[in-house]
Amino acid sequence: MAMRLFFLFFSLLPCFLQAQTVCTLESRERLEGILEDLSVLDMQDKSINDLNVIIGQMFLGTPYVEKTLELPGEEKLVINLTGLDCTTYLETVFSLSRLAQSGRLTMEDFEKELEKIRYQKGKRDGYPSRLHYFSDWIFQNQEKGLIRDISKEIGGKPYENRPTFMSSNPNLYAQLANDAYVEELKKAEQRIGQRNYYFVPKEELKNLEHNIKPGDMIAITTTMKNLDIVHVGFAVEKNGRIHLMHASTGSMKVEISEKPLHDYLAGFKSQSAIMVARGMSAN
Repeated sequence: MAMRLFFLFFSLLPCFLQAQTVCTLESRERLEGILEDLSVLDMQDKSINDLNVIIGQMFLGTPYVEKTLELPGEEKLVINLTGLDCTTYLETVFSLSRLAQSGRLTMEDFEKELEKIRYQKGKRDGYPSRLHYFSDWIFQNQEKGLIRDISKEIGGKPYENRPTFMSSNPNLYAQLANDAYVEELKKAEQRIGQRNYYFVPKEELKNLEHNIKPGDMIAITTTMKNLDIVHVGFAVEKNGRIHLMHASTGSMKVEISEKPLHDYLAGFKSQSAIMVARGMSAN
């Protein structure tokens, strides 16, 4: 029994050494298996969009689990491949796509890539440094050269984006018992509100969806005035139409929407439009 615990401790140890990363043994084994599969397949000649679709499908059926990043104490880099919400699914797949294209396929490379994508300036520096609003995620990852916001060029209209939901509802977030964190979030919200954003209203999507490519990142906006994005996923093509590959709260798993994206959105009154981002080459 003691030897088993000793082995388990050292199996988990590498997941905690890199920038206080948290990763279960099960998640680590799954990640290492995917990295090994990608190394055998040699996908360096494929685009990021192609890789988003291929790698995204590897997670079909993975259970939906929310709030996996909300751990008590100091902000940690959480790697969880056994339970995903819509954002952690997108971040996980996009990180793996960038590694597959560049040929960097180690656990350490994945940690660095995920941190770069998930945090302001690519560096974990406490809870407020996480990109909590996905419109901010899009803007800052474009600034890093990782993606391109194509919402305007595909026919999008100006989007009045003034999120204040988190600072207005600190009781919903355990970490926001810290008043200093609330103040930092208010500053982030003000910066977001000063930018120019664009979106494609869902009523116009059917006529514009030919501009969306499989593998593009889809961010769904809401009618709530103090919140920006309520759901994210990847565009995939089925029978000539764009569908959404995402971690779904409906089926509680990663799936490809049965209905085309235009029809899917029509079923949700609170979902107003989409923003679209396209991954840049990792090479």
